[in-house]
Amino acid sequence: MRAVSCPRSAALKAPRIRQTAETLAKQARAEGWDYEAYLAAVLSEEVTARDSHGGENRVRFARFPQVKTLDDFDFAFQRSVKCDEVMHLAQLDFLREKKNVIFLGPPGTGKTHLSIALAVQAARLGYRVQFATAQGWVTRLAKAKKQGRLDEELEKLGRIPLLIVDEVGYIPFDPEAASLFFALVSSRYERSSLIVSSNKTFSSWAEIFGDPVAVAALVDRLVHHAEVIVMRGEGYRLKGEGKELLEGEGRN
Repeated sequence: MRAVSCPRSAALKAPRIRQTAETLAKQARAEGWDYEAYLAAVLSEEVTARDSHGGENRVRFARFPQVKTLDDFDFAFQRSVKCDEVMHLAQLDFLREKKNVIFLGPPGTGKTHLSIALAVQAARLGYRVQFATAQGWVTRLAKAKKQGRLDEELEKLGRIPLLIVDEVGYIPFDPEAASLFFALVSSRYERSSLIVSSNKTFSSWAEIFGDPVAVAALVDRLVHHAEVIVMRGEGYRLKGEGKELLEGEGRN
């Protein structure tokens, strides 16, 4: 096989071909590849590079406060979460089936970490995802409503396969905010997925939203097709030196 150059790879917007074609050609000659094997290897490199680049673009689009992965999660510390259960979620069947994932538990137990980690996994495997706190989503929808385009905004969000709703329960909602949050959940019911984290049990959500009847309808839509994971124990941020410091303050 003669040496190969790719002067037009830039025009094809295939930079990885330009980077690897010559190296692969040398390997092809050394190992006696036929033309089909060489072409398959070059194209495989380009596809892999595009998938990786696209995945990182989707991670940036998601607007995570920071990138977390399942490899970073301390299952040995957070024993209330079964590693096998989370790894099953990481296969993303819930996303393909348009189901939700809900993490409930005290602050600092890893709810946000797992929410982001699953979403990062989804982004790197080709799904568009987007992150915001519950208050952030309500603020976005309130702005759209004020501009007379709430339905348009809900439809736009509906085209994103996975939304992460963090910190439900940290700030009580007024009636309008509660109505907008209900609209978000309802618009995605059986159409696309949510990952929701809350420091409150469902029985306490009436305190957040103020209307027990509306909360019942909201929770019904949210959990009808959902994996609910309840996290217990002390907060991860209190372990080690931080825990000793707080305990010391308590003794003083």
